Amino acid sequence: MFKAIVSAETLRDTLDSVSVLVDECKIRLEEDGLSIRAVDPANVGMVDLTLAASAFESYETDGDGVIGVNLSRLEEFAGMADAGQLIQLELDEETRKLHIKIEGLEGTLALIDPESIRQEPDLPDLDLPATVVVEGRDINRAVKAADMVSDHIALGVDADAETFYVDAEGDTDDVHLELEREDLIDLSAGDARSLFSLDYLKDMNKAIPGDAEVTLELGEEFPVKLHFELAEGACQVTYMLAPRIQSN
Repeated sequence: MFKAIVSAETLRDTLDSVSVLVDECKIRLEEDGLSIRAVDPANVGMVDLTLAASAFESYETDGDGVIGVNLSRLEEFAGMADAGQLIQLELDEETRKLHIKIEGLEGTLALIDPESIRQEPDLPDLDLPATVVVEGRDINRAVKAADMVSDHIALGVDADAETFYVDAEGDTDDVHLELEREDLIDLSAGDARSLFSLDYLKDMNKAIPGDAEVTLELGEEFPVKLHFELAEGACQVTYMLAPRIQSN
């Protein structure tokens, strides 16, 4: 059993933060909210998301159900709602379809067998030496700058100088962005530098609000973990992005 009413903005923001990496996913319906964990087909990017029951106008489920959804189809439905409108969701367990109501509009979405969707990844326990907290707009600025010159981006922390920096080197041009401690919301400085595919970071960046506080955990040639919140803190999103190992 699953019945819920949620604002269009909350549902769209939640779906967007997952669909930048995968086309379909399992949604775990738990009593305290729903959760999604998925990895992209190349095993480079991962998302781990929880949306608390408090984010919904109403939320009812009888425990640990799992549904499989085609994200783009569900996003199309959510996109039919205007800002401020509410979306009603109800699972029909017999037909395994999701009934969706948006004011006068009604539709049904066929669900996917969860067993046919890639297994959810384990969340690696990484003890990374550097933690940086920046505004979402700083991530956006770094991604845009790097995109001018390269398809890779290096993220790093200089522990001695207490700076967070971004490097991108192209065939002919390069960019360097540096933020000192006073430019950051917070910094736990340890030496770190890793190179990443810019395409993935660009996709993740699309889901990060400009005014969000984004926590980055970094190491030396380690994955980066990015954490941020949506829906006034009721939605927690973690991205993990594997590094490109640089050959000397």
